[in-house]
Amino acid sequence: MGIVHSSRGRLSPASPHLLSEPALVARMATATLGARSRIPWRWLVENYDRIRAEIAKVVPGFADYNQKVRQRGGFYLPNEAHDNAYSTATGRANFSENPLSGVRLEPDQFLLMTIRSHDQYNTTLYGLDDRYRGIYGGRRVVFLHADDLRERGWQAGQPLDITSHFLTDGGVEHRTALRFLAVAYDIPRRCAAAYFPEANVLVPLTSVAETSNTPTSKSIVVTFAPSTGPA
Repeated sequence: MGIVHSSRGRLSPASPHLLSEPALVARMATATLGARSRIPWRWLVENYDRIRAEIAKVVPGFADYNQKVRQRGGFYLPNEAHDNAYSTATGRANFSENPLSGVRLEPDQFLLMTIRSHDQYNTTLYGLDDRYRGIYGGRRVVFLHADDLRERGWQAGQPLDITSHFLTDGGVEHRTALRFLAVAYDIPRRCAAAYFPEANVLVPLTSVAETSNTPTSKSIVVTFAPSTGPA
């Protein structure tokens, strides 16, 4: 982790009209901002060395970026955890806890978060195994505390339907994801976790964070019910 190296596409472009991501960003920025922006967008994407030179000016660990990225194997970024050297007042890693504001659970409700597996990059899946959590051969699972399973009479491996409950101005919006296998896991009571994108359907489009406007995928109020549909 934290290794920066160059990469090159090996497949022939599907069309001569395809644009790179930096080119798309530059064109959108130019069309949207026009003379209001002092950034030379088109000039930057003419040569990616120019982009890397700008990154080297502001991002720690990227000094001499253009030279280091051409080294065989790339280069490592600073990693305080790896080096066991923390730039904190105590010189150690400091953990903090922050209460979730505005979240109230009814007795039958849980707070679910979506997570990714080991063999996953964003929503791209490279396999059905997750060696982080001991899951093999599938991803349609939901992690629950063993005592929560026992208290409700559910069994590990039992298929459960998950329904989310999102408060709106007009009432409560419900969304349901069917047949997730229950997994007993070391997770706090009344909490649950499931992989995305499988559980994305539980998050309404209007359920977003107040400042970042990102989906509230780490704070989904849900209930569970034993599945009755076909396997």
